[in-house]
Amino acid sequence: MSKAIVRPERCQGCRYCIKACPKGAISIVSELNKKGLQPVVIDQEKCIACGACYIVCPDYVFEIAE
Repeated sequence: MSKAIVRPERCQGCRYCIKACPKGAISIVSELNKKGLQPVVIDQEKCIACGACYIVCPDYVFEIAE
């Protein structure tokens, strides 16, 4: 089964992925990344690995893996 993987160190906090996710599986975390920004996290229980987050992300935060 495929799943989306997040690289929080790349996240700029634009939140495009949150708006694009059809299942509401993506949210912002309270901890800051190395850039001092709040990265996103994926709820793997809700994620269907559709790739919407991967498509809209300008910072290459997401990977869809088998």
